[in-house]
Amino acid sequence: MTNETPNTPDLSETELRATKLDDLREQARAAGIGGTSSMKKEELVSAISDAHRRGKAAGGGGSDDGEAGQPGDRGPDDGHLRIGEETSRSLQYSQEVTSLDEDPERAGRSLATSSHEVIRKWAEDRGGVPATVDGTEHGDHLGVLRFDFTGDSENLRQVSWDEWFDTFDARKLNFLYQEERKDGNQSNFFRLESPDREDA
Repeated sequence: MTNETPNTPDLSETELRATKLDDLREQARAAGIGGTSSMKKEELVSAISDAHRRGKAAGGGGSDDGEAGQPGDRGPDDGHLRIGEETSRSLQYSQEVTSLDEDPERAGRSLATSSHEVIRKWAEDRGGVPATVDGTEHGDHLGVLRFDFTGDSENLRQVSWDEWFDTFDARKLNFLYQEERKDGNQSNFFRLESPDREDA
């Protein structure tokens, strides 16, 4: 069988293309790739190949548990903002952050990202757990995305990071947030925004 994947002799894109779509999505999730539910077959093949190359280059196979948002997982847009007709002024004036290596320019600065690793670290630093608002589901898809900071909110249902990021990416959302307020104290402010419609 031919191997069309450079620098990865143990991975064949030909074999990946012959794999069922659901199985490819499982492989992608195991490799820590988010947004798999909205990806087409060729996108999944490419993402799995890229993740495999990155894992080899880093001397390992990625994160231990394959869960989304681990260090190195910037998501399908590599952490860059998603721009569209409904892009808000808030997003335009925010500092774009694409990785854990980047710091705010100053205290109180508005920040924005689509990077899974940045979002997950921000939430976990504040004790936040991925959640959805109960009763806002669309069939078997998650509804409004939130973080549960207290663990006792009646209207929030905790979900996995994989589910949260699959929904975040499927809706092509951006994450607007602050690391700290102007006075230097930690901020819990965040907002999810769609560049294609006003109500994220």
